[in-house]
Amino acid sequence: MIRRRAVAAGIHAPIGNHTFRATGITAYLSNGGALEHAQEMAAHESQRTTKLYDRTKERLTQDEVERIRL
Repeated sequence: MIRRRAVAAGIHAPIGNHTFRATGITAYLSNGGALEHAQEMAAHESQRTTKLYDRTKERLTQDEVERIRL
């Protein structure tokens, strides 16, 4: 249902219910939330599972770009 509605809205990126879980967990952790609480909110048995949804490491920061030296 989510994929069909996304396509109908003109969104052609791969999207599904887990996309929303990842977005919520990533936003929570980016704003200083604790992994333990994210795990509890997501009803995950293991923190390892919750970490799979954490996309904070995928964001490139200005500090990382500034590490490039020529």
